[in-house]
Amino acid sequence: MKTKTQEKTSGVTEYYFSKKLKEIALLNQQGFDIINLGIGNPDLSPSKEAVDALIQSALNPLNHGYQGYSSTENLRNAYSVWYKKFFNVDLNPAKEILPLMGSKEGIFSVCLSFLHAGDHVLIPDPGYPVYKKAAEMVGAIAVPYNLTEENNWEPDFSELKDLVFKHKTRLMWINYPNMPTGARGSVQLFELLIAFAKKHNIILVNDNPYSFILNDKPTSIFNADGARDIALELNSLSKSHNMAGWRVGMIAGKSSFIDAIQRVKSNIDSGMFLPVMEAAAIALQSNEEWYKQINHIYFERKSHVFQLLDKLRCDYNADQVGMFIWAKIPAFYKDSYELSDKLLNDAHVFVSPGSIFGKNGDRYIRISLCNPVSRIHEALNRIYLKF
Repeated sequence: MKTKTQEKTSGVTEYYFSKKLKEIALLNQQGFDIINLGIGNPDLSPSKEAVDALIQSALNPLNHGYQGYSSTENLRNAYSVWYKKFFNVDLNPAKEILPLMGSKEGIFSVCLSFLHAGDHVLIPDPGYPVYKKAAEMVGAIAVPYNLTEENNWEPDFSELKDLVFKHKTRLMWINYPNMPTGARGSVQLFELLIAFAKKHNIILVNDNPYSFILNDKPTSIFNADGARDIALELNSLSKSHNMAGWRVGMIAGKSSFIDAIQRVKSNIDSGMFLPVMEAAAIALQSNEEWYKQINHIYFERKSHVFQLLDKLRCDYNADQVGMFIWAKIPAFYKDSYELSDKLLNDAHVFVSPGSIFGKNGDRYIRISLCNPVSRIHEALNRIYLKF
């Protein structure tokens, strides 16, 4: 007999990358030296100033206690200045910004704050798998909408209209710059989405952690007219500042939305570590040159990943942004799992199968730029020997 706890979690599977990292770790223990090109785990360092700030703050014995549930005024102000400088968006740090322990936490907090059992949530296909899992874990129903290469990985508004009429839609997830496809998005697209969300009374949430990677024009959904009325935006220092393990993110939106999320969040955690918040505030002060140096490294890696994809006879758009390359696999592979498994088993190289991001990813793979050129070259050499 199942307990109620077992019934609640019976449909929740372990996150794909959690399982895959265990498999890779086991293979490495057996001496295979797997080259992991699948995970978006930055291998570059945060700014020296941020690391120094963390150390100095941690040395203060008074900085190790509980902090405020809405973080420090210093960090909220830093986010506000960052948004103004790089996105040209004014956000009230006291009312319109809530720091998070990473944006994944924000995805769950949004679902807990705004969804009821039976509500429908529009999620992109392909898209980040956590959107679907978070909705399902609060009893909502995830309804996929199609993103296709033919439509530049943008929603088909005629399809969205049909989905809304068929379902009791409460919330819609978007993600531009897009992961996994690398599509840039635009203010014009945001304006169309805002108009759609307003017409159908849907909360629109843009997950925006990739704006600074290989992208010289960071864009926020709040650059679109009317976004404040209906939209939220998640952001993160994980990718933009090489601070994935620090778990620092934020969510922005109108005060009534932020208040609702804060009420939920205050019952989930007891605040962030003060030295992390102080260091994050310093990281947000990084100048344009710092971002350019990081992107110079990613740009070089990108060109070498293209060589690897050419060897695998994959097709790709060279104008992608973000820290991944999304590529279409040759027709002679059954699906992306077949190519991913073959690379892992034969060449000891792991790439992400696009199928994990939805059915529209079945014919694609995703390769991370979070490896030095020497490691990408080694992967290419192995593939030349086996393919």
